Amino acid sequence: MKVMIFLKADEQNEPSAQPTPEMITAMAKYHEELIKAGVLLAGEQLHPSAKGALMRFAGDKRTVIDGPFTEAKELVAGFWLWQVKSMEEAIEWLKRAPFDQHELEIRQVVSPTDYNVK
Repeated sequence: MKVMIFLKADEQNEPSAQPTPEMITAMAKYHEELIKAGVLLAGEQLHPSAKGALMRFAGDKRTVIDGPFTEAKELVAGFWLWQVKSMEEAIEWLKRAPFDQHELEIRQVVSPTDYNVK
């Protein structure tokens, strides 16, 4: 199964905080472990919302709002896409992440077999 892990933005990574050299080293080591285990498919840190845009759809109308997104309650600061055997395996891998003050969300990616279309 594939899971996506979302790193939620906070004052440490939004709007423009840079990771410390120690964090960069720790994350590189963690990523190496994920790669060697065949778990990591993709993962990236995102630029602050000030450099992004938000698009709203309402019928035929499209509205583009430039960042930062002050009205948004939860922003994504980065993500991983993992291939794991179960949600439990994903949780065990995530427990090993070198974070001390972050909130992350784990969600299973929908696969075509999840739809009962014939």
